[in-house]
Amino acid sequence: MKKLLTPILAGAVAAALFAGAAHAEKKTLVLVTNAAADFWTVARRGIEKAQAEHPDYKMEMVVTGQATAAEQRRELDDLIARGVAGISVSVDDAAHATEELNKVAAKAVLFTTDSDAPQSKRVAYIGTDNVAAGKQAGEQIKKALPNGGKIMLFVGTLDADNARERVQGIREALAGTKIEIIDVRTDQVDFTKAKANVEDTLAKYPDIALLAGLWSYNTPEIYDAVKNAGKCGKVKIVGFDEDARTLRGISEGCVESTVVQQPFEFGYLSMVNLIKAINGDMSFKPADGLIIVPTKVIDKSNVKEFAEYMRKLLRK
Repeated sequence: MKKLLTPILAGAVAAALFAGAAHAEKKTLVLVTNAAADFWTVARRGIEKAQAEHPDYKMEMVVTGQATAAEQRRELDDLIARGVAGISVSVDDAAHATEELNKVAAKAVLFTTDSDAPQSKRVAYIGTDNVAAGKQAGEQIKKALPNGGKIMLFVGTLDADNARERVQGIREALAGTKIEIIDVRTDQVDFTKAKANVEDTLAKYPDIALLAGLWSYNTPEIYDAVKNAGKCGKVKIVGFDEDARTLRGISEGCVESTVVQQPFEFGYLSMVNLIKAINGDMSFKPADGLIIVPTKVIDKSNVKEFAEYMRKLLRK
């Protein structure tokens, strides 16, 4: 028996060492957000699906805590220092991020998602056509205000491409109408400031007809401020994304509609296409490098079904 145990034991040790080596050699893929929100929790579910399909890779999400360009640069530097193989990032301040992103692209496969940086050496963008989404929101604003009126837009920062492009799309959709955009108020992803911006607008412009939130947290802050002011229905609300308070506001009739993206697909497609690119398969990439995920409008006609879908995703 002693002679039999020796080769068995040696085989077991060799197998353990091989398994450990295989685990150590797993390539890491990371999605870097531009803020913390339920929107990115849904994207995480897409990453989890990709992880289940590709257990030979390690997949992570880095949630940008301070929601600043400087914080995001630090996170990207840390990831490159770790030697990650692929990164998909929602770019904050694309105009000033090109050098940092190109540094990342020299060390890892780089995608952008949600907010693009087209001047960088990223391989592809996965996400919404934000000008088209802005136009979609603009059509909802026109529907809510058939006789025109004054409106205010709210967003975290206009440094991000997706914010500027949504504003562009809204302006294009409203051109030639009697709807006047007073201003675009920014909050640097400070939720308290976001709500204060709305409260200030309601106080300063008693004739304001509609408030539009362009990032996921803006619309719920608008909803809370309008509801607290007793102006639900009097001041219309149109938004973006699928925060639970936004959906509740639609159900109550306080929010007209919201343009929703598909962050689940942002997470899933980022991971599976990073793997393809790492392995030299670029068949997924369109000629223009833009992998566009369609948006849709949620209003009172479909909010119940959509809210249930969201609850299932978020409670996993």
